Amino acid sequence: MNLRDKLRGLLVRLYARRVEGHLDHAQVPKHIGVIMDGNRRWAKASGSTTVHGHRAGAEKIEEFLGWCSETDVEVVTLWLLSTDNFDRPQDELGPLLGIIEDVVRTLATDGRWRVHHVGAMDLLPAGMQATLKEAEEATAHTKGIVVNVAIGYGGRQEIADAVRSMLAEAHDKGVTMADLAESVDIDMIGRHLYTSHQPDPDLVIRTSGEQRLSGFMLWQTAHSEYYFCDVYWPAFRKVDFLRALRDYAARHRRFGG
Repeated sequence: MNLRDKLRGLLVRLYARRVEGHLDHAQVPKHIGVIMDGNRRWAKASGSTTVHGHRAGAEKIEEFLGWCSETDVEVVTLWLLSTDNFDRPQDELGPLLGIIEDVVRTLATDGRWRVHHVGAMDLLPAGMQATLKEAEEATAHTKGIVVNVAIGYGGRQEIADAVRSMLAEAHDKGVTMADLAESVDIDMIGRHLYTSHQPDPDLVIRTSGEQRLSGFMLWQTAHSEYYFCDVYWPAFRKVDFLRALRDYAARHRRFGG
């Protein structure tokens, strides 16, 4: 590392401390959703492989969760694999699934997080399904941040699964379709989502400069605030995280009122 890079790093750390010192912890979001975008572009820009980009993105996760634990964040949803990602070439998808499975194991053994899967479990390989179930069971009584690992996740898929679950429950209870139609409301659908009994995201962060949700938590983000960051996910720094929190704290949330 040359002198210029050392000075740049020092200035970034000093700036991060300044931002953190002015952060109002009373205005910290309770639930943060993260669309971790840009692994492949980061790898291309650095002259590396796609697999290396995904590994670098995976390594950023625990660091990010550490920053969250220094605040009052209670729930973090990490979008690790979308339903659309299954269309990627097998030579990329296979290693990516292995990296994601390693992430789940690491989170489960860390001891600080309560792991919860959100997504269509039946779309995943049997080995990953077993890993997710083991992680949820092993961390069920952990008191730390709830970490939703969105794997095989799509917002439309979630809503379809919620409706399917609601219909199946009504059938099991002997409720007629007419009575079900009469009783359906927003709260009932919410109870059948992957994030049932969790608060909706207050803030959604998307890295890499893309400014769209791409189907991320379509139901839950109706009143969320969004923060779009130009940096690729593997290069996401604490100062970028603090800027997102500062930006969120400065907004006036009206919830449609």
